Amino acid sequence: MNLDTLEAIDVHAHVEVDAHGHESLPDAYIEASSKYFGAEHRAPTIAETVAYYRERRMAVVVFTVDTEAATGHSAISNEEIADAAAEHPDVLIPFASVDPAKGHAGARTLRELVERRGVRGIKFHPSLQGFAPNDRSAYPLLEVAQELGVPALFHTGQTGIGAGMPGGGGIRLSLSNPMLLDDVAVDFPELTIIMAHPSFPWQDEALAVATHKPKVYIDLSGWSPKYFPPQLIRYANTLLQDKVLFGSDYPLITPDRWLADFAKLEIKDHVRPKILKQNAIRALGL
Repeated sequence: MNLDTLEAIDVHAHVEVDAHGHESLPDAYIEASSKYFGAEHRAPTIAETVAYYRERRMAVVVFTVDTEAATGHSAISNEEIADAAAEHPDVLIPFASVDPAKGHAGARTLRELVERRGVRGIKFHPSLQGFAPNDRSAYPLLEVAQELGVPALFHTGQTGIGAGMPGGGGIRLSLSNPMLLDDVAVDFPELTIIMAHPSFPWQDEALAVATHKPKVYIDLSGWSPKYFPPQLIRYANTLLQDKVLFGSDYPLITPDRWLADFAKLEIKDHVRPKILKQNAIRALGL
């Protein structure tokens, strides 16, 4: 990966289908999130993702979400994603997803993925996986991540998954309150934590945690920038200019759409390249 020639680094993209056509979530959840986001192409293949980002001279963090314990739906293979990244190292930065319910066995899996497969981080979705970040169920995984120096990316705020389904598909939004990550940042002071998304309805909590804890970042995925709350833009321009990251949430939101709207924001000239690439280089240890 030639960092000098990259236009940007997208730190948040999903692998929603594997080489055999198996999707990452049950159909009802996929249909609900597609409707919520108005997404046109809900499940590009890894090869399509590579071609899309390579054409735009971008690198991208890719991952699935392991929800097997909560949904009974088998996860897309972390190994398949890691192998694709090894085949396309100029574009793909692989993160693993391991359900915290897998305990110490999951922690061993993560260690093997990082040490033997080149995985560069781990992704969590507390609301979908059914755990609170500070309830210690994910701590075996976080211990491995901190030891090996790879970041942990947590979904925060509302989610389109389950939106409109009876009971929201059983998904509890409160599990993704970013303030829960303050405890994680205290318990794992050397762990890089990325809070994904503008954290509606807890944006101020996310800003507080990122300002107070030196290893906590915010990615801007999942929302068009034209909907960013004013305080997020203000902090991105000032106190958090070194800790805010470009993320799209591809394929639900494409980088093309995100970047077009981002160009219209009043972001300082010296801050814009930090958000698009430089902060990610540091946060991801590239």
